[in-house]
Amino acid sequence: MTASARQVELMSAPRLRVLRFGGVAFVINLRTLSLILVTFVLLVAAACLAMMLGSFRLTVGEVVGSVLGTGNGEADFVIWRLRFPRTLTVAMLGGALAMSGAIFQGAVRNPLVSPDIIGINAGATLAAVFWILTDMPQGAIPLLAFVGAMSVASLVYLLSWKGHISGGRLILIGIGINALLGAGVTFLFVRYPVQQTRSALAWTVGTANNSDWADVRLLAYSLAILIPLAVALMWSLRVMQLGDTTARSVGLPIERTRLLLIAVGSTLSAFAIAVAGPIGFVALTAPHIARMIAGPMTSGVFIFTLLVGALFLMLSDIVAQHALPVSLPVGVVTAAIGAPYFLFLLYRVNARV
Repeated sequence: MTASARQVELMSAPRLRVLRFGGVAFVINLRTLSLILVTFVLLVAAACLAMMLGSFRLTVGEVVGSVLGTGNGEADFVIWRLRFPRTLTVAMLGGALAMSGAIFQGAVRNPLVSPDIIGINAGATLAAVFWILTDMPQGAIPLLAFVGAMSVASLVYLLSWKGHISGGRLILIGIGINALLGAGVTFLFVRYPVQQTRSALAWTVGTANNSDWADVRLLAYSLAILIPLAVALMWSLRVMQLGDTTARSVGLPIERTRLLLIAVGSTLSAFAIAVAGPIGFVALTAPHIARMIAGPMTSGVFIFTLLVGALFLMLSDIVAQHALPVSLPVGVVTAAIGAPYFLFLLYRVNARV
């Protein structure tokens, strides 16, 4: 079958449609589009539920009215000052972490890799904990966490470089650095009095409890830049899934592309950690769920992954805040779900070896 005949067959597939805007054409997978729409509706519903629950209960009508600007004074105060910024922050955090995990897993072609596995979260944690325990200005914590995360990402990449990047080598080095930085965090907690470590301990678990509109703006600005850049890299990511030899044969600069992918993935994770602390296992779990439902990674599946991560973290936050006898940081719930799932993935990978 010739390439042109293959293209005609592909375009005539029942689930694919071609949209043209001037000289630009887009291939739309109707199944992926429907999954995106359904997940978005579920995310909106979960967000409404999150804003309804709490010590001051609200109805769906009050939540919708306040968001649209037609609510009463009490509901408006609760929604706009407390619950709406937290809900938006949680959704963007989940999306950023899910996209970061999808990029890392694709860039190194390993389903077990994620920012929290290779030490990026630990780098942010060590920097933030040191800053908190030494009584430095609290307003600088997000910046320090961001610098710590990006520094570790750069260190892992540099130590993994031997003429090229090997996925296995990057993961092993990342796991080693993660353990080393974890030991550093433990040392700081032992070194300082218990009274000083309480606030730092809460930060290390990952929580959205103190989210405000400044966090919403920070995440919105960063995602507005990083999402289009990540989507633009999806074609290169798909080609890299075929192996380095095939990617080079079509003219793809492998190492430059992998560096750019890792940089984008690290930045997405670093912004999320800077706002809420190291929320674990979202970056590992959400991409697997998305691929299991929607298939191999494409631009559409990547957007679906974003929504899956947002929905996963939103539901985890609802459970952490309202479904248990005590309110917990959301990172506790994601770890309780993600850790067994990671062991399941590890079992599946070992079974294929």
